[in-house]
Amino acid sequence: MASETRVIINLSDQRASLVEQGKITLVSPIASGKPGWQTPTGNFCIFNKDINHLSRSFGSVVDAYGRVVSSSATPSTYLPRGGHYRPAPMPYFIEFSPAVGMHARYLPGYPASHGCVRMPRDLAALFFQRVQIGTPVTVVGTTHNLTQVRKAIPILPSISSVSAQR
Repeated sequence: MASETRVIINLSDQRASLVEQGKITLVSPIASGKPGWQTPTGNFCIFNKDINHLSRSFGSVVDAYGRVVSSSATPSTYLPRGGHYRPAPMPYFIEFSPAVGMHARYLPGYPASHGCVRMPRDLAALFFQRVQIGTPVTVVGTTHNLTQVRKAIPILPSISSVSAQR
């Protein structure tokens, strides 16, 4: 149930936590917004989910031979003859603020997005499965004076609860 599930994104720790029935059940490393494109902080609710989302704002320019000639393009970026614009893929997109959400994408080890919260693909898929439209999202912390980025820490059920399910 959405009311028993919530997401907490901690920009200071660069991690997102899924809380279900009062317990942290999943923790993911993230790459949040880079300087000038900070991830908004505050209380939000998920209002859109799109498993195969494409960015409306950012992508790449590909030349006539299929080579990426710019990986930081916008829809209005100049296109070389025979080239085209390719929107950035954002699999498992979970939107909680206009044009800002959680999704699968590369994590370089530091805040690097245009405001979105990037996650490893496998963890983004798990968050996507377990949240619903209306699930609360709280974004706290800051990327100022960031000291470390944590690795994925999926919290597994205890052995006794796994045995009980068999």
